[in-house]
Amino acid sequence: MLVFVVPLQSMTVSNSWEQVSQLFESCMQSVCQQTSRHFQVIVACHEKPLTTFTHPQISYIEVDFPAPDITSGKTNDILNRKRVDKGRKQLKGLVAAQEFNPTHTMLLDADDLVSKRLAELVYQNPQANGWFFKQGYRYTPGSHWIYKKSKNFHTMCGSCNIIRSALNQIPENPEYNRGYGYYKFFIDHAKVVKILAEAGTPLEALPFCGAVYVTQTGENIYFDTSRLYQGIGRYLNYRLITRSLKEEFRF
Repeated sequence: MLVFVVPLQSMTVSNSWEQVSQLFESCMQSVCQQTSRHFQVIVACHEKPLTTFTHPQISYIEVDFPAPDITSGKTNDILNRKRVDKGRKQLKGLVAAQEFNPTHTMLLDADDLVSKRLAELVYQNPQANGWFFKQGYRYTPGSHWIYKKSKNFHTMCGSCNIIRSALNQIPENPEYNRGYGYYKFFIDHAKVVKILAEAGTPLEALPFCGAVYVTQTGENIYFDTSRLYQGIGRYLNYRLITRSLKEEFRF
């Protein structure tokens, strides 16, 4: 079984809670259309989002640690607090996931979309160390175009690794009042491939595009718009969103 762990930012740090909730609902509709029934979704949050979408395989965990303070401090300090909050929720969700005895888990950002084939791949390969998403898409809501990232997608988007549960580096006695370093394995998604390879448990490249990185929403923690403009390649890699893509990821 594959368990998706979804950390959701708090209403208190959102520019628009309505938009955060809408993006979350799109994410849930995408993830819950898996072709295999062998999956579960755990959402770690301070408040449940405003959504009418329900599914029997979605569970909510309302955390009791404080939301990050974004009222004071330098921009980098505020960003770091948001990252730590995300790491705490990721750990909380991974701990809760153990109740379902999953073979694999995936950390999924609450505004991204995923391929409907992920749970089936995991179910057919229960002994695999896991997969990193070498390929994926980047998308701005409302656009008819999508950008294909053919390599290193896992360094750009946080929704990018499926990991065998035993490799998750969950502390024996998890704590939720620690600093960035304690949650680093979960937060630093781009380094997971190297860490696990060096440990002798390498991930494989997912053999298809696994996720859609939804950007420029006004709520992204990490996205830097300067990365959009890198020469002629940005034009060559754009394509119209086809019916098959809509069915694969549920736009």
